[in-house]
Amino acid sequence: MIKSNYIELLDSYEVVSKLRKEFWSEIVINYSKDNRYYHTLQHLQDLYDQLVLVKDKIENWNVVLFTLYYHDIIYKSTRKDNEEKSAKFASKRMTEIGMKEDNIKLCFDQIIATKSHKYNLNKDTNYFTDADLSILGREPDSYKTYCQNIRNEYSIYPKFLYNRGRKKVINHFLSMNRIFKTQTFYNKFERQARLNLNEELNILG
Repeated sequence: MIKSNYIELLDSYEVVSKLRKEFWSEIVINYSKDNRYYHTLQHLQDLYDQLVLVKDKIENWNVVLFTLYYHDIIYKSTRKDNEEKSAKFASKRMTEIGMKEDNIKLCFDQIIATKSHKYNLNKDTNYFTDADLSILGREPDSYKTYCQNIRNEYSIYPKFLYNRGRKKVINHFLSMNRIFKTQTFYNKFERQARLNLNEELNILG
């Protein structure tokens, strides 16, 4: 489904067939790399499934879709500039197909927003970052699978270093007044997310 949705998205900008294939191929290649266990094509599908439920609340659906496809296209667990590199990658592709500058900037800013997941003045950005965090509020078994996948992506780090970094991430979210900024996602995931995060924190010690 995410392939057909991506092709339809490019078709709306009259992108030639050759570029459509090239652009989709590079998405598949990047999200299917051996070092990825969570930030995969399945993650994109899950994001889409969450966002389509609130499509009527989103003002610029096409920009949110571009954000979806490109927000993790560059991902290395050893780097801290993945969001910046992904945002630049997205901007380049959007420029190539002739998107308006303000939409390119919006996509860029939305990708950067996934670095901190803080409240944003742009409503669409809040819906996107909430969808990106929705895994935190899933049922315990799904959350455990997510935790294991994240650990696998950071397998290069020994346990004591990983646990220290992971606890920092967890405490970042738990310190927020609201993890989920939109009322829809807050009502659906906030309570379970805090339960899951606290449980993981206890396990990490």
